Amino acid sequence: MRYLVHHNSNENMLTTCLIKRLVLQSRFFFSRFDMYQWRFDFSNQCFRSFMATKGNPGDNRTRRSFSIFIVVGLCCFFYLLGAWQKSGFGKGDSIAQEVTKTADCSVLSNLNIETHHGDGIKNLHDLQQTKVFQPCADRFIDYTPCHDQMRAMTFPRDFMNYRERHCPPENEKLHCLIPAPKGYVTPFPWPKSRDFVPFANAPYKSLTVEKAIQNWIQYEGDVFRFPGGGTQFPHGADAYIDQLASVIPIGNGMVRTALDTGCGVASWGAYLFKRNVIAMSFAPRDSHEAQVQFALERGVPAIIGVLGTIKLPYPSRSFDMAHCSRCLIPWGGNDGKYMMEVDRVLRPGGYWVLSGPPINWKVNFKSWQRPKEELEKEQRNIEEMAKLLCWEKKYEKGETAIWRKRVNQGYCQERDSRVTLCQSTNPDDVWYKEMEACVTPYMETNNTDEVSGGELKPFPERLNDIPPRISSGSIDGVSIQSFQEDNKLWQKHLNAYKRVNKIIDSGRYRNIMDMNAGFGSFAAALESPKSWVMNVMPTVAKRDTLGVVFERGLIGIYHDWCEAFSTYPRTYDLIHANGLFTLYKDKCSYEDILLEMDRILRPEGTVIIRDNEREVMKVKRIVSGMRWDTKMVDHEDGPLVPEKILFVVKQYWVAGQNLTSWR
Repeated sequence: MRYLVHHNSNENMLTTCLIKRLVLQSRFFFSRFDMYQWRFDFSNQCFRSFMATKGNPGDNRTRRSFSIFIVVGLCCFFYLLGAWQKSGFGKGDSIAQEVTKTADCSVLSNLNIETHHGDGIKNLHDLQQTKVFQPCADRFIDYTPCHDQMRAMTFPRDFMNYRERHCPPENEKLHCLIPAPKGYVTPFPWPKSRDFVPFANAPYKSLTVEKAIQNWIQYEGDVFRFPGGGTQFPHGADAYIDQLASVIPIGNGMVRTALDTGCGVASWGAYLFKRNVIAMSFAPRDSHEAQVQFALERGVPAIIGVLGTIKLPYPSRSFDMAHCSRCLIPWGGNDGKYMMEVDRVLRPGGYWVLSGPPINWKVNFKSWQRPKEELEKEQRNIEEMAKLLCWEKKYEKGETAIWRKRVNQGYCQERDSRVTLCQSTNPDDVWYKEMEACVTPYMETNNTDEVSGGELKPFPERLNDIPPRISSGSIDGVSIQSFQEDNKLWQKHLNAYKRVNKIIDSGRYRNIMDMNAGFGSFAAALESPKSWVMNVMPTVAKRDTLGVVFERGLIGIYHDWCEAFSTYPRTYDLIHANGLFTLYKDKCSYEDILLEMDRILRPEGTVIIRDNEREVMKVKRIVSGMRWDTKMVDHEDGPLVPEKILFVVKQYWVAGQNLTSWR
């Protein structure tokens, strides 16, 4: 699948473009005496373009002489007009912008960096040195660098430490391309992908045996089928969600974001989509082989993760609902830290669902094959901690219990005298920070009816409503106006993307990642049942706005792109990187970041890189050795804007393929 346009002669295109602009500008000249400041600048750019192309080997001399004559003549014309304008008769840039947009010269396959900006890269020879990356060995097909099984076994097993992130040191990083398994195919479109996954994409049958009676997954010919069952809902997720909806307002937009801890193959999250609820699911890479990989192949948001010793990579007050369905997390142990961490990420008024042991232990202790004394103590500890957290128990029936977090501290005076409140002034500072045995305090309110941290509108209204973190002024340097302008800007950018990639919102790209999400406005512009966006907030970003992303009814995660992401290879269809390389300049290797992007991108997946011209050219040089097809285009406002966009399609290739023509 290709969305790339190749141009063989940038010189001819430049000449044609200039002639077109000359005609248009002459029309303006004779109709009104409006000259533009930009002509003077553009004439200089023309001369730089002429000098940049002068001496290119292999050109036809006659054609070049004619082209150079036209370019020089037009540049002189623009110079004189620009000088005339500087005498004071011109009116400004508005018509220049109209001409620039009408005479669109922005789509070039290989832009000369000296064409538009004299402060570009000085040593062009460096850009021409291309390193060709070779395929990794076939054993790395499902390589997850920070969750490598062999490395995990060298860490302590206490509190699941060995299942947490443990990234390789610099000298152990791979500098090759992760292959796809033989027979790999593009996943089925949503919603068919919810129920079927091609066997070749994740060829692991162990769960079909281990979870056979629980209806997790079944192997049928060349596909896996997912009936929608789970350990606690073997008869299907729909009926189970209906049970929860009798207590929790699922379906009216008030519950939009959910957290599924120990998710299995994420059937709960998969079936919540049709209720307009988006779930962030996580599970460790353990003996339940490829469970997170299956989730992402189905088109459901999921990461490799565990509740262990480190805080979850989400801001405080993120989720409307948290869920554990026989997730095997010892909620009653570890001094209550796991429940305290759920409390931190749960929004005031949010719900916590616990389904499975130890709920209803009196009936089930024999089938669970656990001592009833142990189960009784575990449930007692959970109930006591829920009271300390000021959660109100709303429901218990069968093996399912539901609690609701109070909306503010007014109901929790007794709690505050019995628990240790966290002293940190920033409950969102969580990257590689250890869990603490303390409770995150509520934000202050003026009365008992006010929702701590601000009340949210139902989804989808909350998507473009002013998020409370912004309306309260709690993020330095961010105003309501700047938020609204950002929304409009990304609608404009997305429309420009669609002119290059016309299927960007067709459903072809289900799993989408924004590597530097900001306010989540790119995801908001894309919002559709056909896709979802993982909004990543780089830990090195100058401003943390991930809480805003969640308040808009979107999902996201903290991450440092100097390390590998917590996912399997080939799990995203489209990756968007806005300003990412400028952000990470001098922090870590562009090569490492791009190899990680290649690892998590599906064959024939797409990347859109938006950055200043210097960084885009560096990236373009590196990816030319990665089997990525590229097209570089100008900013939608014209070539004089220093920001450029690189569109990429990853080529299809699989393990064991003959790669004699690798380049």
